[in-house]
This record gives sequence, C-alpha cells and structure tokens, in this order.
Amino acid sequence: MRKILAVGIKEFRQIRRDRRTLMILLFIPVFFLLLYGYALNFDIRHIRIAVEDRDYSPESRHLVSAFVNSTYFDLVASVTSESEVTDLMDRDRIRAALVIPKDFGGDIRSNRPVSIEVLINGENANTAATVLGYAQAIIASESVTYELKARAHTASGTVVQLEPRVWYNPELKSSLFLVPGLLAYIAMITAVVSTALSVVREKERGTVEQVRMAPIGTLAFIVGKSLPYFVIAFLAALGVVFASMVLFDLPVRGSWPLLLLALGLFLAGALGMGLFISSVADSQQVAFQMALLSSFLPTMMLSGFIFPIASMPTALQVVTYIVPARYFLVALRGILLKGVGIVPIASQLAALAIFAVAVIGLAAMRLKREWA
Repeated sequence: MRKILAVGIKEFRQIRRDRRTLMILLFIPVFFLLLYGYALNFDIRHIRIAVEDRDYSPESRHLVSAFVNSTYFDLVASVTSESEVTDLMDRDRIRAALVIPKDFGGDIRSNRPVSIEVLINGENANTAATVLGYAQAIIASESVTYELKARAHTASGTVVQLEPRVWYNPELKSSLFLVPGLLAYIAMITAVVSTALSVVREKERGTVEQVRMAPIGTLAFIVGKSLPYFVIAFLAALGVVFASMVLFDLPVRGSWPLLLLALGLFLAGALGMGLFISSVADSQQVAFQMALLSSFLPTMMLSGFIFPIASMPTALQVVTYIVPARYFLVALRGILLKGVGIVPIASQLAALAIFAVAVIGLAAMRLKREWA
C-alpha cells in the first residue's frame, strides 16, 4: 500500500506541475456538456408552417391557433394554392403546410367526418417523423374537442378518452435521455485519453527506466499511476452531474452512493483501458489516436447513447457486449431517472466490475512482459 501511495503522490506532483493537463481534465468535461447538451436535442420547435385555409370559418381559425399555440409551429405564410406551398418548400422557407378544406366548419357543426391535409418536407426523415407526430397529436386533440361538443348537443352517453401516461420523463424532454449518455461519453474520453498518455510520457522522457529499477510490482505501479487520474476524473464527472442538474434539470431519483459506485466502476474500467493503450503505444500521438478510436466511436455508436441497440444488426449487437458504456448507461439512467435500487442493475454493475478487472489485468500483464 505504501508503494502505491508513493507512485500516486509522485503522479499527483507531476500533474500539478502540468497545469494545462489539469485544466483540461477538470474543465473540458463541463465544456463538452454545455456544447453537446445544447447542440444535441431531439426536441424540434419553431417549425415553419404555411396554412392554406379554404374555409375561413371560426373552426378553421381555431385549428390554426391550436398549431401556433402548441409552441412547436410558427406560422410564416398564408397561401391560396398548392403551387405556393411547393415554391416555399423548394426554397426551404417552410417545413410543413396545413391545408384546411372548404366547408370544414359546416362539417364540424354537422358532426360529419372531415379530413385535414398536412404536407411535410420529408428530406430529413427523422425531422419529418417528428413533425408528423406533432401534427397528429394536435389534430387528435382538436378532434376530441369537436366530438365532445357534438355529443353534448345530441345524445348523452359515456365518453371513452385515452389518457396517456409517460413514466420517468412525462414531458418527453430529450435532454433527460441525452445527458446521461453525455456523462458516459465525456467521462470515457477524458479518462482513457489522460491515462493513455501517462505511461507513454514516461517512455518518451526516459523516466520509465527508473521505475523499472525500483522495488515495486507492476500491479502496484499501475494502481498508483491511475489513482490521481481516477480522483480527477471522478471529480470532473461529479461536476458534470451537478452542472446537468442546474442547466438541464436532471433529476437524481435514486441513491447517491449507488450512483457513485456505478461511476467509480465505470471510471476504473476506462482508466484501465487507457493504461493498456499506453502499454502498447510507443508515442503520445499513437496513444492519443488509439484512445479516441477505442473510446469515442464505441461510446457514441454502440452503447445505446443515441442509436437503440435493438435496432442494430445482430453482429453489431454482439459487439456491444464488450462496450462498458452500454452497461453504465443502463445503470445510470436507472439510478437518475427511475430511482431503482441495486437489484435491478446488479448485472450491469457486475459487468462493469468484470471489465475493469480484465483491462487492468491486461495492462499489468503487458507492462510486466515489457519490463521483463
């Protein structure tokens, strides 16, 4: 234990002398959170819409107001023909157009079925699907209102209504989905890159030869070497959590000790991966590139951060089992959003622990073979 602390204190002193690295490790995570937290947002608002009202009745004006008052749509043009809609859409002035048919008000008052046409620019499929969903929800809500009015003037009866309930994220804020993924993404990159450069820096400076001659085991050297980076990465990750709570209203519905445990296991695995990379690479440039490739792409693409794992091809789904961020995201979202205890996420924590032990063991074996 004394040898581990000696290596750790030596590394702390080296980090303290390198002020730029320390600033990067502490403040870059929060900067990434601000950058990606506000840039990555699946909520689409201020959708430019044109209206072709062929009826000009109180009912049609009420429907237009429902679209505008939803805060999702901005009315930017009133048109009289489909050719005007085509022109506006071709020049990217609008994303959608609402076409209200003639006699819309009369059909509503007579309780006759009526169709509303919504034209959507489909060049971006994801955006088009979101716009379609917004339009369907607004029209369905207005349809229920018209139906209730018609029933009130005709015959009484039981009205069956759909009352949707969304658990854990009732307002469907995309930030509550993205921020936990950003936490995993930022923590993984900073931890892997910082430790990947540590041993390589010793190699380039020639000080690793002094360590090889010192009476200290390989595992003790690795633990002591990673200890300062673990503390710094842990504090930086907590800073990201607190910043997310303030900026994005991220809830912490579960246990803080459980959150710290999951975060600690994930960072231990990330630091172990960085040490393994540093034991393989011969220069800081190579180590940096390997660290980015091993942390950036898997965490972004194969963890369920943005793309659902269930929708991936079977071969890629198999690959995701070796991506630690996959397990960390399940545990993190469970703790933050669902408030679960340790039992539902025990398998995820066990996978993180196994990964951490495996990569740290591989790094120790690699360094021991290299120093032999």
